Amino acid sequence: MFLSTYEKQLDGKRRLLIPQEFRTAENGAETGVFCFFSITADCLEAGGDKLMAEYVARIEALPFGSEARTALEEAFYAGQRPLSYDSGGRITLPEGLCEDAGLTEDVVIVGLGPRFQIWDRARWQARKARTRELARQALTAPAGGGQ
Repeated sequence: MFLSTYEKQLDGKRRLLIPQEFRTAENGAETGVFCFFSITADCLEAGGDKLMAEYVARIEALPFGSEARTALEEAFYAGQRPLSYDSGGRITLPEGLCEDAGLTEDVVIVGLGPRFQIWDRARWQARKARTRELARQALTAPAGGGQ
């Protein structure tokens, strides 16, 4: 699982050191990750083989050729970039993905279990209070009655 939050910096070549704890065979990210502009937030989403399998299953559950399936295929398959680690454990983020997510030099890597996100630090700071309140509501909602 991808756990914890790490503050990092992109260098001039858009290289980002991925925490060693994230580079494991257990999460399918031992040699690299796939990365794409998140479907649900203004950040990059990344993960290993297990996350890939989750998205593939969700896409294949939709009728072939449906508008919803095509939208997911475009967002996930067409937007995805497989990224290998260099000898120092860094990935090089494509310029287009950095622009899509508004990444600057200062970034935050946020572990979310089967996946992780890469946020611009300022955007992450602005988001934290809202998501904490949503988490509090979800935790205190009656079982089966979450939002």
